[in-house]
Amino acid sequence: MIAKYRLTEEGKGYLKEGLPEKNLVKLLSYLKKPVTLEEANKKIKNFHIALKWAIEKGWVKKEDKKLILVKIPKKIEEQEALEKIAKEEEVSESLLNILIQRKLVEKISAEVEKTKKLVGKEVLHLTPELIKTGLWKKVKFKPYNVEAVGKKIYAGKRHPYNQFLILIRQKLVELGFKEMKGPTIETEFWNFDALYQAQDHPSRDWAMTYQLKKPKFGKLPEKRIVENVRKAHEVGVSRSIGWQYRWDPRKAMQLMPRAHGTCLSARTLAYEPEIPGKYFAIVRCYRPDVIDAMHAIEFNQLEGIAIDESLNFRNLLGILEMLAKEIAEAKEVRFIPDYYPFTECSTQLSCKHPQLGWIELGGAGMFREEVTYPLGIKAPVLAWGLGIDRLAMFKIGIDDIRNLFSRDLEWLRSQKVIL
Repeated sequence: MIAKYRLTEEGKGYLKEGLPEKNLVKLLSYLKKPVTLEEANKKIKNFHIALKWAIEKGWVKKEDKKLILVKIPKKIEEQEALEKIAKEEEVSESLLNILIQRKLVEKISAEVEKTKKLVGKEVLHLTPELIKTGLWKKVKFKPYNVEAVGKKIYAGKRHPYNQFLILIRQKLVELGFKEMKGPTIETEFWNFDALYQAQDHPSRDWAMTYQLKKPKFGKLPEKRIVENVRKAHEVGVSRSIGWQYRWDPRKAMQLMPRAHGTCLSARTLAYEPEIPGKYFAIVRCYRPDVIDAMHAIEFNQLEGIAIDESLNFRNLLGILEMLAKEIAEAKEVRFIPDYYPFTECSTQLSCKHPQLGWIELGGAGMFREEVTYPLGIKAPVLAWGLGIDRLAMFKIGIDDIRNLFSRDLEWLRSQKVIL
């Protein structure tokens, strides 16, 4: 017990000046008359503490806002205990508990005891105990080699590609876009038919898309939507004459992993979207392909649409340029005329990669009336579907799309936090 406790700074002050309750009794004894609370408060330091303990011990009582001395204690055990602890003498456990509760005494930790033994010796590190005890002034520190290479610390962080996806989602939401949702396993109806892609179109061949073996078929949407899409294919809508063939609902029911994010745009348009309105989705898509530095059989696509009576093709080019420059930080952007069954006019967005040259990032255009009218939309709709994996290649600075899913720890550790 002797070496385990010491006075706090407050305890040292009371050792020198006396406990507040002791000083209150001393004041009343000297004046030999009751003292007002206001007068005592002016003369006694920490008067509220003095009053509490003096009344609790029965030395003082309070009447009519005055303090009256009841008795003068023969000895004040807490005061004597402070003196003993200062001299490293033994004190009863009950008194120690009271003084610890009053924060006048604290227990000396094993670390502090260990630190005391370092006085006069050379130490490597400045520890909290050295600072608290003030012993840092009495030890010798080993000279520090500022040129030595320290141990590298690799902090936990998100995968750089995951960071990039979060960044894009955050920016689009800040721009007022609403996020679209939809199933990964889609019917051909939403993936193709609702987008006015004929059922005999080459892109619907098994070699161009995946199909499910089991279950093979899903459900079609409401009869109203299905009937409108059927008419668009068979006889046309507005000024169109359609594809002039017999549309097969059974083929439209076939299930597949979605081949593009545009199916989410079709779903959104079919269920009363806001006009004016703008929507986006970052979704996983699947297509049979030869895997190389620019292609993968599964990829993420940034799908987007904007709906408003005032929109035109020039607005679309402006949005695409903003996405390429602001999000991917591409320096050079160009547009090439292109063809898609569901848009007219249509364009291809390309950006120049520092190592790979010009890269196609995706396609865009204005949805044809054969797409929008059957879904109940009469206003112009701008649409785009960009390969977000390729956008990430610009942002992260890589020349192989497969690195986006790398498990190479050295490469991952070297990547900067981009958020």
